[in-house]
Amino acid sequence: MQLKDLDIDPQVVSVLEQEGISELYPPQAEALPATLEGKNVVLAIPTASGKSLVAYLAILKKVLEHGKALYIVPLRALAREKYDDLKRFEALGINVGLSVGDYDSKGEELEKFDILIATSEKADSLLRHRTHWLNRISIIIADEIHLINDPSRGPTLEVILALFKQINPGAQVIALSATINNSIDLALWLNAEHFTSEWRPVPLKEGVYFDKNIYFGDNSVLPLESGGDAISVIVNDILKAKSQCLIFVNTRRSAENLGENLGDLIAPTLTDTELGKLVKTSEKLRTAQLEITTIISRLKDMVKKGGAFHHAGLTNEHRKIIEENFRNGLIKVLVATPTLAAGINLPARRVIVRDLGRYDANLGYRPIPVLEIKQMFGRAGRPKYDTQGEAIAIAKGESDKRKIMERYILGEPERIYSKLGLESALRMNILSTIASEFVFDDESLQAFIDNTFFAYQGDTWALDAQLEMVKNFLEQEEFIVITDNKIEATEYGRRVSRLYIDPISAVRMRRALEAADANPDYLTPISYLHTIAGTADMMQLYLREADYKWLEPLAQEHEKELLIKPSPHEADYESFLSEFKTAWLLWDWISERSEERISLTYNIGPGDIRNRVDTSQWLMYALGELARMFNFRDFSRDLIRLNLRIRYGVKEELLPLVSLRGIGRVRARNLFRSNLRSLDDLRDVDLKKISAVPTIGKLVALSIKEQLGDESARKFIEKEKSDVIEEALDSGPSGTLDQWNDDS
Repeated sequence: MQLKDLDIDPQVVSVLEQEGISELYPPQAEALPATLEGKNVVLAIPTASGKSLVAYLAILKKVLEHGKALYIVPLRALAREKYDDLKRFEALGINVGLSVGDYDSKGEELEKFDILIATSEKADSLLRHRTHWLNRISIIIADEIHLINDPSRGPTLEVILALFKQINPGAQVIALSATINNSIDLALWLNAEHFTSEWRPVPLKEGVYFDKNIYFGDNSVLPLESGGDAISVIVNDILKAKSQCLIFVNTRRSAENLGENLGDLIAPTLTDTELGKLVKTSEKLRTAQLEITTIISRLKDMVKKGGAFHHAGLTNEHRKIIEENFRNGLIKVLVATPTLAAGINLPARRVIVRDLGRYDANLGYRPIPVLEIKQMFGRAGRPKYDTQGEAIAIAKGESDKRKIMERYILGEPERIYSKLGLESALRMNILSTIASEFVFDDESLQAFIDNTFFAYQGDTWALDAQLEMVKNFLEQEEFIVITDNKIEATEYGRRVSRLYIDPISAVRMRRALEAADANPDYLTPISYLHTIAGTADMMQLYLREADYKWLEPLAQEHEKELLIKPSPHEADYESFLSEFKTAWLLWDWISERSEERISLTYNIGPGDIRNRVDTSQWLMYALGELARMFNFRDFSRDLIRLNLRIRYGVKEELLPLVSLRGIGRVRARNLFRSNLRSLDDLRDVDLKKISAVPTIGKLVALSIKEQLGDESARKFIEKEKSDVIEEALDSGPSGTLDQWNDDS
């Protein structure tokens, strides 16, 4: 079927044809007629089979008819990808917006967008604020809807769709999914047309490697040249074919070590031109942040040889550089943890899944679900480049080969199930529906539950006891009031819901504020850092055996400062130490410890540091808001300053300097050390002295002067159009803070 044969605007056809898209894939041709008629649709087809285009065409039809679209994705990186895709249609007079944060906002400013791409959490927060323009949404895209099966993300997406069915039943719902065993259940729940297919634009062969051969599920066998371990043999074969390979392993350390080991295998296959470009890419990794760490140094060295690793320990900036250069074919081999499989579009000619199990803290080493392995396999085969993709698991023996073939190659993905029945999910979502007035009595609560995927899949009577328990908890902690069968949120309950924190986190925060008010003499930043580090919304650091030796005496030394005291119970005490370790990481961060020292001390990556810093900012903001609500105003002022310190990772003395754009913790400390300690100091000194400060230079110095009102600097920046200056503000030479912190 041709695009021009569809009931879509000719302008849309023109934009796509200019990009070489004129003909539809079979699954697209099958699903689009019903989709363009405005019917709800569940489309469950393999990776790279064209799900996104179906969604885009449905959106554009609605929007060009004066409708409004909400595109919901599970990950920020995926949101950015969809945003970039849809921006190409703005020439048609369409406004495209992106929103992935700021959960304590009604989002009134987002009304101007015809298409809004948002994470599930952002969409949920808009519902909690009863954002008025949501009633005008005419089409909702639920991307990666099979993640309803995920205990952390699933309940949020499920509740969003259940509420939209209630408040805006006329909105069209397009749900996009990987191939799963029971996608028909999702279609029946959403009252949708169901389309599923195994068709792919690049055929995929799945197989098992054993003893120098790849045994494919279609009974064909590919013999490989011997020499080296399994990974090296498979990778060497694809490098000879001048193509790329994506390898999945189960831990970050494995990703780094394997990527490093493969460097000497990859480098000899590269051209001089490629090697030159890789050196420049390596330099980009160095300048992506001012503080260089061991993990980034290792990554730089790998990239020079044409390989790389990818995991959540990297910062967003570093991951983007790796993704971009793998996508353009410069990086030949990428070793990643499974999180990449559920993320952005990053295909390769060949995918190797080395590890088919992972460690679970409660259950030990467990097999990875078939659905997840199929997601990894689905990355094999690059449209427009490959005639075939190959996905390969590695067997350790003959019996292992048979098991892998039966389970992962020939087996079906698991059925997915609602996770709304988990207590933590119910606690947050029941409060949010009451606070948003979607639920106001037992009948409306039951109606809400009946509208969920959980209810579709089973009898809701199984939830009755849990619902009562959650309601009792919310009433006891004063989040809600129940009178004469009427359920109403208190001001406290509404505020906690809109702050987008777990009610149990709010209970901890409130008790900490009351303890601070009763005994303010020992209050320090550690008091507040430990409070937020122990909330249900913070991912606490794992305890290692070696941690007890330094953590226990440190915790005892600071016990008087703690607002939530440790429990003597053994399991609780271990949790306390984990919380305290997390708090101490934040203390090291605001004490200007370098990222390198923090990474080594806590055995985490720069990306982990940033993730916890981002979470801490939100939780510290929430703590400040509760302090204001309960009239602990002195604490509120302290918390605002502490939040700024968390944001920038600085001691209090640097707060004036980091208020300048482009001046982070490294540059601010360099200025301070050069006796430029205030904004007035910077105003009074000449440009040359600022330029001479390490990591500053002339362009950043000009920006500082311009921000402080210097007219000549403003004119220069306007003349230069500031492109080069923007780059200088965002990056710079590497630096470390340890030379100023040896005494701390």
